Amino acid sequence: MAPVNVSIIYYSSTGNVHTLAQAAAEGAEKAGATVRLRKVREMAPPEAINSNPAWAQHIEATADVTEATLEDLSWADAVLFGTPSRFGNVASQLKAFMDTTGRLWQQGGLANKVVSAFTASGTAHGGQEATILALSNTFYHWGCIMVPPGYTDPIQFQTGNPYGTSHVAGIGPGGSGPDEAVLQSARHQARRVVDTAAALKAGRSA
Repeated sequence: MAPVNVSIIYYSSTGNVHTLAQAAAEGAEKAGATVRLRKVREMAPPEAINSNPAWAQHIEATADVTEATLEDLSWADAVLFGTPSRFGNVASQLKAFMDTTGRLWQQGGLANKVVSAFTASGTAHGGQEATILALSNTFYHWGCIMVPPGYTDPIQFQTGNPYGTSHVAGIGPGGSGPDEAVLQSARHQARRVVDTAAALKAGRSA
């Protein structure tokens, strides 16, 4: 298999998307990729963060995770993006990072990257598919090769989202993190991304 570099770039407020990102990193590494796990910069004001203990705790717990830069995009053959659903849309923190890519895009530095996306929401119909589709609008402009998980593994028939791995956290203190089926879905999605990127690299060099 051709060596593949994978960046996993995500935003997470209370930790669910971070957990999905870690599972995706595991799946990509087991598929043989070199992986960078990167969070995007937090932009919310302190009063908003401190109003939610889980949000403040997650920021402290992930202080050692490196923040994403454009070099992480340039370096990667494939990128998995993770975001919580914000009313069916991309979290502003991740969108702000993606909005800094104009020069890289103009230079053709994003064309033909293999990309995929995953998400989480508080409610069962919290805009998960719409959020992944919203991310796809950027991927189209970048000229990326989009690789969804589809129904390409039995685990997908348990988790049920062919667009990208998604988790329903629940609202309030009773909310829960991703279960093993969802984590398996994230690992499968990352493996599929790595396998596709490797095949493309091998084909280009042949």
